[in-house]
Amino acid sequence: MPRSEGQKGKLIWLLRILARHTDEEHLINVPRILELLAAEGVAAERKSVYDDIATLRALGYDIVQHRGRGGGYYLASRPFQLPELKLLADSVQASRFITRKKSDQLIRALSQFASQWEANELQRQVFASSRVKSMNESIYYNVDALHRAIASDRQVRFVYQEWNLDKKKVARRGGGAYQVSPWALLWEEENYYLVAFEEGKGMRHYRVDKMTSIALLDQPRLGREEFDPQKMRDYAKPMFGMFGGPVSRVELRCENSVIGPMLDRFGTGVTILPQPDGWFTLYADVVVSPPFFGWLCGFGGRVELVSPAAAREQLRQTLETISKAYQPKENV
Repeated sequence: MPRSEGQKGKLIWLLRILARHTDEEHLINVPRILELLAAEGVAAERKSVYDDIATLRALGYDIVQHRGRGGGYYLASRPFQLPELKLLADSVQASRFITRKKSDQLIRALSQFASQWEANELQRQVFASSRVKSMNESIYYNVDALHRAIASDRQVRFVYQEWNLDKKKVARRGGGAYQVSPWALLWEEENYYLVAFEEGKGMRHYRVDKMTSIALLDQPRLGREEFDPQKMRDYAKPMFGMFGGPVSRVELRCENSVIGPMLDRFGTGVTILPQPDGWFTLYADVVVSPPFFGWLCGFGGRVELVSPAAAREQLRQTLETISKAYQPKENV
């Protein structure tokens, strides 16, 4: 029989058919395989299909055959199992960092690792309260550009933006560019951050979705002596709301009922001293900031900031200011 145009790719087409049209619940027989190959312009005979399946098995593909009535073949092992794909799809859909458009594209890409029936299960609505999906489509290119700058040991220049009351992004510094030496990308609190050295200011971090007009420069990076890759894992650990600043050792007096949230926030390596009165003392390194005070207040008196004294006084003044703002208004 003369070889058709599709013969050279027949093994690939057969593998695609097995990947897309079979799973443990859906088997395919040889006549159906021949139909699907013919639909792709690939002529084949029954014996050649058996031989090709044997070749794919020899190459390491886990193709299982069930004999008898209703029997057939299916591809048993894949790069991702269905529960793994569901987890990835849910994470993509729930992430506020990934735009809705990109979420759909990524989930469609993930579905290529599943059969057509399993792929339908990936199109699920995941509800993530209080999450607003990003509207910045260029963020993916920003991340790629920053990775290239880090890999090639180059500084970058960019414009940094923020929202105004007209719901528009405007450039900080009056449109003036930032020039920094990028050292790492950090995923924290559902956002990408660039950790970089800015001359005269030291190590700083910047939200990647607020960066625009990123340009790679020819100057080599600065700040190598201030960057410790071993500490990057814990870079954001003492911060609340990614507020930077000096780190202070704080002493917290906590009701026993809040041990879970404390360990969730600070980890199991934190120092805890149980007390006989149903409370415990906790010592942790944090950046004292308004978000930290807000986090403390969220426990409604079940957590007390004991020291340092300056931070305790700062919290007291903050609460006093808030209290004044909520004093009863006199009738006019």
